[in-house]
Amino acid sequence: MTHDIQPDRNLPDVPLTLDEIKRLQVDRSHRDARRSFFIEGVRSVVHAIESGFRIETLVFSEKLLIVPIARRLVRDRCRSGTPTLHVSPEAFRQVSLTPRASGVAAVVGQRWSSLHNVSPRAGLCWVVLEAVRSEGNLGSLIRTSEAIGGAGFILVGPRVDPFAPAVVRASMGAVFGQTFIRTNHRSLRNWVRRHRCRVVGASPQGSAELHAFDYPRPTILILGEERAGLTPSQRDLCSDLVRIPMVGAADSLNLAVAGSLLMYEVHRSRSLRRPGPH
Repeated sequence: MTHDIQPDRNLPDVPLTLDEIKRLQVDRSHRDARRSFFIEGVRSVVHAIESGFRIETLVFSEKLLIVPIARRLVRDRCRSGTPTLHVSPEAFRQVSLTPRASGVAAVVGQRWSSLHNVSPRAGLCWVVLEAVRSEGNLGSLIRTSEAIGGAGFILVGPRVDPFAPAVVRASMGAVFGQTFIRTNHRSLRNWVRRHRCRVVGASPQGSAELHAFDYPRPTILILGEERAGLTPSQRDLCSDLVRIPMVGAADSLNLAVAGSLLMYEVHRSRSLRRPGPH
């Protein structure tokens, strides 16, 4: 059985140092141990706060922070007792991961959910991943899932990190609106059987093209790693395999593109079933 993983509430309410923040950015084991991750930019910080994420350290440079809403946000957070780290522009750029430093960033508590406690009918669909070669692809998939009303991501095994800085940046704030679950093949199989789900995998060997397939409700999509595709364990879990038609010289698509096509096809097919206005 998996369990909800929430930020450690016993962490001291003191701001992290710049060196600790740098380590959090590059050291996944440190992120996992602290159950925290780094975000940067006005959009991301606002989304994190609006979504109820715990802000463990708010980092800002007053000289760089020129957006009025961001200045008010920092002022309000300082008054409410959020641990803050006021730094010079030069110091802020030491932890900034963008070409143009916005002047505001934060260390945020990770939020995980338990597979045992979620419904397969939550949202439009769930996406199951075991490995992703490109962090940018994962961020793009998260962004698409948020756009179509997807519930979130079921991550099988330890390889996928949805809170890596490149993933968070590519998601454009969508990471705060998705549910993330980490589990194993056995637990996932039991969950699928208990809820009587049909699982749809993406594969060039699929018996139906994605546009012609009748997507079940609830929809559980499995996407394989960019080069290797679906693993034997993933294939064994699938009730159906669908393929994306290829008529040109290319024999495969970028994972973010392929996954986004599938998610939008689920959205399109579900929309067609909705009764129109009378």
